[in-house]
Amino acid sequence: MVQLYNLHPFGSQEVVPCKLEPERFCGGGRDALFVAAGCKVEAFAVAGQGLCQPRCAFSTLGRVLRLAYSEADISNETLQLESDDFVICQKPMELLGEKSKQSGIAVTLESTGLADEKIKYFHVQHLLYRRFAPDISSCVLSDDIKLHSLQLLPIYQTGSLTSERKHSSQEKELLSLFCFFSLPHVGYLYMVVKSVELMSVYQYPEKSQQAVLTPQFLHVITSNNLQCYTVRCSAAAAREEDPYVDTTLKACPPVSMDVCALRIQLFIGLKAICHFKNHIILLTKADPETIPERRESPKRLLSRKGTSVNLKTPPVAEAGWNLYIVNTISPVQLYKEMVFLSDFNTYKTAKTQSCIHLLSEAHLLVRAALMDGQSAGTWRKNCYSRLDTQYSHLTLPYYKMSGLSMAEVLARVDWALEDGAQKYERGLIFYINHSLYENLDEELSEELAAKVVQMFYVAEPKQLPHILCSPSMKNIDPLTAISYLRKLDTSGFSSVLVTLTKAAMALKMRDLDMHRNEMKSHSEMKLVCGFILEPRLLIQQRKGQIVPTEFAVQLKETQPGLLVASVLGLQKNNKIGIEEADSFFKVLCGKDEDTIPQLLVDFWEAQLVACLPDVVLQELFFKLTSQYIWRLSKRQPPDTTPLRTSEDLINTCSHYGLISPWVNVLISSESLADKNYMEDLSKLQSLICGPSFDIASIIPFLEPLSEDTVAGLSVHVLCHTRLEEYEWCIDRLLERCPEAVIPYANHELKEENRTLWWKKLLPELCQRIKCGGEKYQLYLSSLKETLSVVAVELQLRDFLNVLPEDGTAAFFLPYLLYCSRKKSLT
Repeated sequence: MVQLYNLHPFGSQEVVPCKLEPERFCGGGRDALFVAAGCKVEAFAVAGQGLCQPRCAFSTLGRVLRLAYSEADISNETLQLESDDFVICQKPMELLGEKSKQSGIAVTLESTGLADEKIKYFHVQHLLYRRFAPDISSCVLSDDIKLHSLQLLPIYQTGSLTSERKHSSQEKELLSLFCFFSLPHVGYLYMVVKSVELMSVYQYPEKSQQAVLTPQFLHVITSNNLQCYTVRCSAAAAREEDPYVDTTLKACPPVSMDVCALRIQLFIGLKAICHFKNHIILLTKADPETIPERRESPKRLLSRKGTSVNLKTPPVAEAGWNLYIVNTISPVQLYKEMVFLSDFNTYKTAKTQSCIHLLSEAHLLVRAALMDGQSAGTWRKNCYSRLDTQYSHLTLPYYKMSGLSMAEVLARVDWALEDGAQKYERGLIFYINHSLYENLDEELSEELAAKVVQMFYVAEPKQLPHILCSPSMKNIDPLTAISYLRKLDTSGFSSVLVTLTKAAMALKMRDLDMHRNEMKSHSEMKLVCGFILEPRLLIQQRKGQIVPTEFAVQLKETQPGLLVASVLGLQKNNKIGIEEADSFFKVLCGKDEDTIPQLLVDFWEAQLVACLPDVVLQELFFKLTSQYIWRLSKRQPPDTTPLRTSEDLINTCSHYGLISPWVNVLISSESLADKNYMEDLSKLQSLICGPSFDIASIIPFLEPLSEDTVAGLSVHVLCHTRLEEYEWCIDRLLERCPEAVIPYANHELKEENRTLWWKKLLPELCQRIKCGGEKYQLYLSSLKETLSVVAVELQLRDFLNVLPEDGTAAFFLPYLLYCSRKKSLT
């Protein structure tokens, strides 16, 4: 049995002035009610308060068996298979989606009167198969397991709410689809939009006759009762519309929350029901001798004027039938009643969940009304705000659905003192705090900002530094802010955060002395921790754009190292993304997207030093090498002094390797006086010499760095060496810088590559010596050192085989003698 709240979802009722006993009836259009009896159909106009006026009547060609209203251009066809045959030995079964084809029941479409070209637009989709078996032990009759009230309920998306609180589009787009059907004592609600899923089960206290499903309620009739239950259709549809509706705060009540009965209303002789907009149409039929004496219930959990159903029945009804229109009250009125009822001590005690459940139902009622196209501006009252419990965060969706700005909410706050002290509702505090964290593009006035500061100083002092950093608090008087910050007792939370907030306010007042004094009161490491606690001291977002704060601008000029370390700390703690950090430094330094400031290069180098796990190394290598190469090719100095030298990086970062010694020989062959140029070159060379760099990826981007310069040549040779293209490198060095070839060979031609001494280097040197030229002496010197190495490595016979045939014997004799003595010495 579901929980019952004695609420009043039904309002006034009126009798429909039918001339004949109704057999079929339905609502349609804006205000039409159709009633069929035999071969005659009467139409009535239904006014706003349920007043029913005859409109017209017409006759049909035969007895009306089914009555339904269809909008223009909308066609609904329903096929319902009914069977009274049951096999008791069969077990209950549920097949969902395409699996329902396994039921063995074949469904075939037959077209009657449809054009052939339209048939292709119709198809059968299997949604659900469910078989119910009676409980043999209870001797239940077959009538007690018959299905009734099969219904499909679509919920449409009518466009998102705009700032003017109106729907931007009235075009209907199917958002979700629900299927309901009922047994006499239990009803089932399924969601069938993407996959078939059972959402809710309704246990009725007595045998039901018929039920109708609406986006807000499920209405069920028994022989003597009209019952109203809550549904989860709008909650499920809201999640289809926004899958992230409650992923963080869990403030939106879940679809899995138990349903409840809002009202069980006495109504004698109920036979049929249908729903039409905010009206319930009921057919009653009772014999005079079977009508029980009607009495008012002595117990009412809640009694309020104007909300009870008017049950005055004309004398005619006692002898036969009546068709009633019962008006459902507006969601606003029912919502207020739910909030009022939640104030009762019975519901508000900490020992029961009834209060939270009732307020959650009120929330879903609001959401259902909004999805049904009702104005969000009507929702002003908050359900959860008064609760000084762990549930006060549930207030948030109500403020969101109200459509009110933060300033409008604050304007409705009662700022008067209560018993000499200011009291603030917990839900309001939570909403304001959450809104100030959301980076809303709403700036509070100086007066409202001061009131917010006062509110948090009283209710949530630990949050005061955080809320002062919100862009919405831009207009706060810094003197007011500092006065409250100085009064804070920082024993319970971070004092460095208070210090940084005071330093930010000092900058706002242009009091640089106070700013410097505050910054000196903590170590740099603690200051970094403070910025991690509140990133908005440095970085804010306005209208979706990253905006560096005045504090960040000051640190750029005075303490760039602290700024880089702080942003690095934010990234390490997932407070800022990689692309956001890059954009921050570009905006801070006033550079466009294609220009890289040195401070950003410093940040990239700091990322490599810190070895952040979420940083893609090769992307970072590419950023740095591209910038080094661009500045070297353009001889463009950095716009600010780099924070780290190449030596610093080599000593502190494993990704920067020791530069090969032959590179220094190569570089020293030309004069490179520019210190910045040398630093960029050394950093690039060190990265290439490091263990993590993917050399192949950078080769295509080396083109701007010409081999005609020793800087460019060193980079090209380093890259090709890492690719083990040693012969290419030997050729380039012999041609451009012969003095570097022996240091290169000593460092690079080892182990399996040692054969290149006599297979590549020795014949190349001999050939170049034959040609003579200005580099003859350099080649000759290199040849002597090469022969010394080869004489040690090879046996005499092998040594003789690699010597040139036309060489001078006297020149090679000392090396041959050494090679021959080597064996005897051994």
